[in-house]
Amino acid sequence: MKTKTKLIIGTVTAATLIALAALAQNAGQFSVRTSHAVVIKTVPTAGATDVDPNLKEITVTFSKDMMDRSWSIPQTTPGENFPEDSPTGAKIHYLADKRTCVFPVKLQPGRTYVIWFNHGQFMNFKDTAGKYSWPYELVFETKQ
Repeated sequence: MKTKTKLIIGTVTAATLIALAALAQNAGQFSVRTSHAVVIKTVPTAGATDVDPNLKEITVTFSKDMMDRSWSIPQTTPGENFPEDSPTGAKIHYLADKRTCVFPVKLQPGRTYVIWFNHGQFMNFKDTAGKYSWPYELVFETKQ
């Protein structure tokens, strides 16, 4: 019994050591430059429950410079939970910082909004190297 136990422990230990060695070898390959962009700020703030329904644009700021004219804001919830297009005809665009995307909208009072930036098969928010950003769900509520 002792021999079998030692063999199992020895096998587990060897497998663990091999896995740790592989992780250590790859550790130098990860950096901010090679990682995916992530959302670092939104206006309105995620989880806000007092958003002014007169807000005319939603902004999302990423951790890296983003590819111009590349975005995905798919409607994943029923119509009333997704903002209407801006009545002014304003278009989605990036600011000069290349990290902040502006989404012109028309909001209604007393609603909960759910907006995804990249989701499922719609992954067009990409950094300048062409690497997609991690999906981000923004949920907020407007005041009555």
